[in-house]
Amino acid sequence: MSSVVDQTADDRPEAPARSPRRAWAVLQGVAIALGLVLMIGGFALIAVDYRPYDIPTASMHPTLRIGDTVLGRKVGGGEVGRGDVVVFRDQAWAGGQLMVKRVVAVGGDTVAVTREDNRLTVNGKPVDEPYLAEQAPKGDSFSVTVPQGRLFLLGDNREGSLDSRTHMDVDGGTVPADGVEARVEATVMPFGRTALLRRTTAFDGLAGPSAGAPGPLEPAAYATVGGAALIVLTCAAGGVAGLARRLRRS
Repeated sequence: MSSVVDQTADDRPEAPARSPRRAWAVLQGVAIALGLVLMIGGFALIAVDYRPYDIPTASMHPTLRIGDTVLGRKVGGGEVGRGDVVVFRDQAWAGGQLMVKRVVAVGGDTVAVTREDNRLTVNGKPVDEPYLAEQAPKGDSFSVTVPQGRLFLLGDNREGSLDSRTHMDVDGGTVPADGVEARVEATVMPFGRTALLRRTTAFDGLAGPSAGAPGPLEPAAYATVGGAALIVLTCAAGGVAGLARRLRRS
C-alpha cells in the first residue's frame, strides 16, 4: 500500500520572484503602445480635419504674411461667423481661385465704412479691429446690405487687399457662403511663425454668428508631439538601462 504524504504550505517550493528586467520590459511596451496611440491618433485627426494652404499675397498682413503656410479646418459656410478668417473660392473673384479673407458681415447684415471717421460698422455699430495694422486706414466709404446665404469679406491689410470692396458690382461684393472651404486656425510654416490663430472677439457685441470656436487642432498637435516624445524617451531609457546592466556584468 502506498503512503500518502501531506505537503504543507511551508514545504511547497517558492514561486520565483518576477524579474525586475521583465517588469521593465512590460512597462516599456505599455509606454511605447500609449505613445503610438497618441501620435497616430493626433496626426490622423489633423490629417482628416485640416488642410494646408499657402499665402501668396500680403492682403491679410499682419495676421498672415506672404510665404506663410496655414492650416484650415474643413467647414461649411453655415459654420462661420463674423471675424473668422476663411479660405473660399468664387468665380467672380480671380476666376474661382482659392483666396483667404476675413468675414466681417453675414447674411442680413448692413456693413459700412463711415465717411466721417473711416471706421467699419456692422448694423450701425462700430467695430474695433485689433488685428489690423496699427492706425491702418479702412479705405473708401461704402454701405452694403448682405443678402441671405452670402458673406462680406475684407483683408486685414485694407490698403492692399482686393476684397469685397473691389467687387461691388456683383451682389454688393458678397460671395456665397457655400463657397467657403475652410476656416484658418494656425500658421505652421515658416517655423518662426508657427502659432495658433486666436479667435477674435471684435464682433462679440453683435447679435448673430461671431467667430467660431477653435477646432481640435491644439489638443491633436499636443497628442502627436507628446506621443512621439514618449516613444523616444522610453526607447532611450531602455537603451540606458541595458547599457547599465552590461557595465555591471563586466
